[in-house]
Amino acid sequence: MDQHNTTNTVKLYIYDMSRGMARQLSPIMLGKQLDGIWHTSIVIFGDEFFYGGEGITSCPPGGTVLGDPNNIVELGNTEVTEDIFMEYLSSLGESIYRADNYRLFEHNCNTFSNEVAQFLTGGKIPSYITDLPAEVLSTPFGQALRPLLDSMSIAPGGNVINGHYGQR
Repeated sequence: MDQHNTTNTVKLYIYDMSRGMARQLSPIMLGKQLDGIWHTSIVIFGDEFFYGGEGITSCPPGGTVLGDPNNIVELGNTEVTEDIFMEYLSSLGESIYRADNYRLFEHNCNTFSNEVAQFLTGGKIPSYITDLPAEVLSTPFGQALRPLLDSMSIAPGGNVINGHYGQR
């Protein structure tokens, strides 16, 4: 089969890192309802790719410490080959998605998933995910917690892609 004429399905895995607690506690703490604290990843070529405090990481689909995703969204298909995709990830891992660039509110797994989704399909991930940090920070409690939360990073586990193509 000619690799240049094949398409691959791109999926977004969505996890609620609060495991339901955000839905219960957000009205009391933030004064507004949040359905979850979202971690996302892109699944393509038989692997799950995400960004966290260790940089760009991969694992088998559903293979993070978060377990099975709460939701899976098909984002579309791509004609990007696995080789081109891995070169793209390597480039991102050496530049804007290095581990030391991780910021919980501004530069996180969801900004990574959104950028990768656009590269692969031309589309974005759902806005309820990308808008969540601004929604939290728009509350007095969110502002009060920001210094603590800014010091945190998320590392769901997996194989770190170290910025060198072909080495994961």
